Order: sequence, then C-alpha cells, then structure tokens
Amino acid sequence: MGSVRADGIQTGRLAPTDYEANFSDIHAPLSSHEAFVEAERCYFCHDAPCQTACPTSIDIPLFIREIATGNNLGAAETILSANILGGMCARVCPTETLCEEACVREHAEGKPVKIGLLQRHATDALMESGKQPFTRAASTGKKVAVIGGGPAGLSCAHKLAEHGHAVTIFESKNKLGGLNEYGIAAYKTTHDFAQREVDFILAIGGIEVKTGQALGCNVEIGALRQGFDAVFVGTGLSGVNKLGLEGEGTLSGVVDAVKYIAQLRQAKDLSSLPVGRNVVVIGGGMTAIDAAVQSKKLGAENVTIVYRRGQSDMKASAYEQQVAQTHGVTIRTFAQPAALIGENGKVTGVRFDETDMKNGKLVTTGSAYTLTADMVLTAIGQIFVPDGLGGADALALEAGRIKVDAERRTSAKGIWAGGDCIAGGEDLTVAAVEDGKQAALSIHQALSM
Repeated sequence: MGSVRADGIQTGRLAPTDYEANFSDIHAPLSSHEAFVEAERCYFCHDAPCQTACPTSIDIPLFIREIATGNNLGAAETILSANILGGMCARVCPTETLCEEACVREHAEGKPVKIGLLQRHATDALMESGKQPFTRAASTGKKVAVIGGGPAGLSCAHKLAEHGHAVTIFESKNKLGGLNEYGIAAYKTTHDFAQREVDFILAIGGIEVKTGQALGCNVEIGALRQGFDAVFVGTGLSGVNKLGLEGEGTLSGVVDAVKYIAQLRQAKDLSSLPVGRNVVVIGGGMTAIDAAVQSKKLGAENVTIVYRRGQSDMKASAYEQQVAQTHGVTIRTFAQPAALIGENGKVTGVRFDETDMKNGKLVTTGSAYTLTADMVLTAIGQIFVPDGLGGADALALEAGRIKVDAERRTSAKGIWAGGDCIAGGEDLTVAAVEDGKQAALSIHQALSM
C-alpha cells in the first residue's frame, strides 16, 4: 500500500494496473470508419459558424471535407496552418463552448459534429506519418527572442521561423510546452504528446532553445532588446493567488494545485505521488477540476470541490464539471474558506462560511460548516508576475497584465506579447496560439520594412 502518514496522505493507494487504467486517454480516438461517418454529418456550411467560433479561424468545413475524402494529411495541414498546436487543442480545447456549440447540428439536433475528435484524427495521422508539411523560408538575417516556451511562444516561434527569421526561445523550466506540459490533466494528453508536439514544431528549423532562463532572474528584457531585432513575451501566469488564511504556508497538506498537477505530470511513477484520503479542492476553474479528478484517480476516497459562487458561475465548463461528478467528485457551491484547521502541524479540515448573492454582491449568510481534509488543494487563480519588465523599457500594464494592441504590440518599441500574460488573456491554449501567430505576423511585417 505504500508509506502511510498520520495525516492520511499516502503513496501507492492503488494497484499498478489501476494507475494505468485511470490515466489512460479519457477520449478514445476515432477509428477510420468512425471518422468517415462523423465527417459525413457535416453540412460544410458557407460562412460556417464553427469557423467563426474558433479563435484561430481554422477552416473547419474544409478539413472535415478532406477527412471525408480520405485525405487525412491534407486535413492536418489545413488545421496546422491556422493552429500549429492543433493536435493539443483537439485534446484540451473546450470545443463544447466554442466550435461545437456553434455547430448547426447542435442547434438543430442537440448533437454537434464531433469537431474536436475529427481534428485529433487528422493531426494524429500526420504526427504518426513523420511528415513535415512546413518549410522554413530563406534566412532574413533577423533575430527574434521569444521569452516563454508555452503555446503562445511556440506558435510565435514557428510562424517566425516559417518566414525565415532566426528565433531563440528562452524558457525558465527544463522543458518547453508551458501548461500543455505542466498544467493539463494527464488523462487528456497521454503518451508524452506535449513533447512530441514540441519536437514537431521545432523540426521546421531555425529555432534555438535555451532552458533554465527566467525573465527577471537570468534574462533581462532590456538586454534582449539590444541583442535581438524584436522580442516576444509569452511568460504566462507564474504566480498564484493565496487564500490569506492562517496556516496556509505552515500546515502540511495545504498544497498549491498548480504545483501538484505539475508534479503529477512529471512523475515517472504515479504510485509515488502522495494523495490524501479526504481531499478538498478550493476553486471553480479548470485547475480545480483537473486537480480534483486526478486526486480521485490517484486513489483519494473523498474529493470535494468548494466554490464560493453558484455552479453556473464556475469558469470550468458544464462538461468539465460533469467529468468531475462522473468520477465521484462532489461539487459544493456558495461557500468560501474561512479557516484552515490543523493539528500537530498538519491540516485536518477547512471551515467554510456559506455565501449568497444579494443585490449582485456576494455576502456571507452567517452559517458555516467544516469539511474533514488531510489534503487541501488551492486553485483560486493564477496571476501575472511582472519580474524583469522594469527599467527604462518598462511595459505598460492593464488590469495587472501587459497591455497590447490588436497586433499584440506592447507600449515599448520592438516588443510584442501574447498568451495569458496580456490584458484580456483568455486562459485557453487556442487563444494563446492565436496571440503568438498574430504577433509573429506583426513582427515579420515590422522586420520587412
């Protein structure tokens, strides 16, 4: 059973075969026949609403028609030309609130074309073929620094390389991929897909990678601006919100959900990852859902998500909430954490104040309850940390993030930004990819003058 701690946190709660089954692909890929049948359901709409709903404007009717005619590789090229991380987006995008929600069949029948699975079918076929449909243009002699190797940075780097510019990616961690590698539930991206996609992107050539390079630590934006013709900032959100409760930093068992998911994603042996018997997850977004479901899959007996507002206000989609509930996770709403309860330096529970909406404001009702917990995962939002943006070339901020225009240009000449670190960032892989792409096109235009 593994090592047992007095606080109930334990490794090896399950048999080895259970871990493999629990963390297998949550969505089985379509077979060739299933893909053909599903593709035939598409109406191939003119001015297709699904395409309009896609942040990267993938020509969805075209790629589905290509699948229907047996041209999977052509379909993949159509997808990746608009969204170079189309394989990952097919796995993690909330298609139920984007392209599939806009599908004509969804409105007519309540059963949209399975666009996400069709997109995966095509991009997987290309990845498995080993073919590279993109080539780098002749060198322009221009150099661009990309700070951050997540979806925005990778998208920007690939598009710049495609136009012949030399790109250097500066990444703080030891792997590229950002949240695709460190922050997404393991059952959504199996078989090391994030790194295989990174390798595919880098295969275009002209992209140098420097890991262990953190902005504000050993990388300064001013110095990069002097050494490169342009700079793109795609650092994401490196900070997390705190509960602000006594014991948050001292009680054993109170864990940042983002870090916990990153540990899980990098674990070579899932049985070595400790998990509580009674886990409470505080938050209402995708991180909360992913942390809760994975805790259950690691063998936690009771997992409860607690959110301060109503279930319809949760940032996690209704589909993802359903995924949590079908995996045995309890979702409790209208309650906010009031105190962490501990004993002998270990968390034993959380007291919650019940809340309600009065005149559009969240208020406490005066009632409270306590949940037993030997592990508390906090997932109440990530924040932008502006380290390394100071000095003479300081970038203007808006609502605590980097201010950009429609072309993702910042207030400083020669510096662009995109992804979650910019004002209005949507915390979606597909939105970050579009930011990187649009910034690269703007940079290319500026360097071509």
